[in-house]
Amino acid sequence: MHLILTGATGLVGSGVLDAMIKMKDITKISILSRRPVQMAEDVKDPRVNVIIHKDFEKYDSELLSQLKGATGCVWALGISQTQVGKEEYVKITKDYALAASKAFQTLPPEQEPFNFVYVSGGGATTQPGRFSAIFARVKGETELALAAMRKANPFFHASSVRPAFIDAAKHDAIKPYIPVQSLPIRATTTVLGPAIRCGAQSYWSPTYELGKFLTEMAMGRYKDQFKANDIQMEGEFPILENSAFRRLAGLDGK
Repeated sequence: MHLILTGATGLVGSGVLDAMIKMKDITKISILSRRPVQMAEDVKDPRVNVIIHKDFEKYDSELLSQLKGATGCVWALGISQTQVGKEEYVKITKDYALAASKAFQTLPPEQEPFNFVYVSGGGATTQPGRFSAIFARVKGETELALAAMRKANPFFHASSVRPAFIDAAKHDAIKPYIPVQSLPIRATTTVLGPAIRCGAQSYWSPTYELGKFLTEMAMGRYKDQFKANDIQMEGEFPILENSAFRRLAGLDGK
């Protein structure tokens, strides 16, 4: 099985890469990245191929030939709305994902589905109000656009997962590789982290389990388990809230 990963140098992507490497059913891992991926270099796994890709709105024939045969992707590429302007945020969050979704539909063998897993975020909404944050609105718009793509092509099995408090505190394997957080975020995590881990676990998204779950989604698992109150269906396109991820991953019983 050949899977694609983006955002491999980020917090979620690092967790996904660790999970992909540990899954022996995966025979090839293609990482699209603007820069080298240190974890991939250190693991020295022949299944991992890092493809330096500078423009995530374009996918030429040479690049697609390297991805040919892939049957799934975890799209973990993203950025905080506080780090860029609105136009750049829309480009990174929405335009990049949709360009890739269109291009990747040509990759799998004939009559096989392609599983595209979009990493959204808690608070995203497909029904924004007047005061909805930019991130909530743009991620929701992306989800609706992916739903339309799935409706147009029944072999394009797109889905979305909305993690909440993403936490690598217990994921030692990725700690040397995750981005250094800003001082305000570190302070917030220090204060809120223990409370969420112990008293508000429905908002807790530990990276070890999240990475494994997102990888399994890209492998085509869980498709018969999408009928639940915490999974919003836009046609055949499922949007999983953090509680759905936790429930399907078996976290709520721990």
